[in-house]
Amino acid sequence: MSAAFFITGTDTDVGKTYISTLLVKGFRERGCRVSGFKPVAAGAKFLDGEFKNEDALELMQEASVNFPYRIVNPYCFEQAIAPHIAAEQEGVEVEMPCIQAAYAKHVEQSELVIIEGAGGWMVPLNKVMGFDDLALAVGAPVILVVSLKLGCINHALLTESAILHKGCRLVGWIANEQKSGFKERDENLEALQQRMKSAYLGLVDHQAASSFSQRNIESLLDYLVDFR
Repeated sequence: MSAAFFITGTDTDVGKTYISTLLVKGFRERGCRVSGFKPVAAGAKFLDGEFKNEDALELMQEASVNFPYRIVNPYCFEQAIAPHIAAEQEGVEVEMPCIQAAYAKHVEQSELVIIEGAGGWMVPLNKVMGFDDLALAVGAPVILVVSLKLGCINHALLTESAILHKGCRLVGWIANEQKSGFKERDENLEALQQRMKSAYLGLVDHQAASSFSQRNIESLLDYLVDFR
């Protein structure tokens, strides 16, 4: 029976791919049959006869289970804009059955699937469905990535509230320090820890190879193994 985690964020460019690939790599190095799944991506380059998204390629590179590109990323759009707008411009309808069919391949062959969203929690996929609906449909527990910067407290609290209101199981939240130099980092982190209802899963800094980040990543992996 395969397990899965759905990685979402408080916004776009908060480090979802960074965290997702760290998780895939970490579980692979522990001997787990792990794959990465990027259901919908906007922003791609034309490679080997088709458009491919950099985030999806990074997940593929770290995975221990190999799939064709379209199983890892069923919907890939050229323009780096909101996915539902990109789909409309390309005359494509994002459909849940297509995503679920690709996801089923991961479930069949992987012990663990790391699913990465795009943008924030409620980014639309079509006129009636968003990433929040996708997370609920696949039934994967959610991990929230919070980028430590001005405005992160409000964004994190709103996103957590929306995840819980949707009825999804929230594993907890990861603080991601993307850049050094945020003077109020500790104060913001303390405020988040005081106010967030879900578990604090640790701080990852902008240097993944640092001993600090490595310790926190290993602790996170241990926590997720027990959570599963």
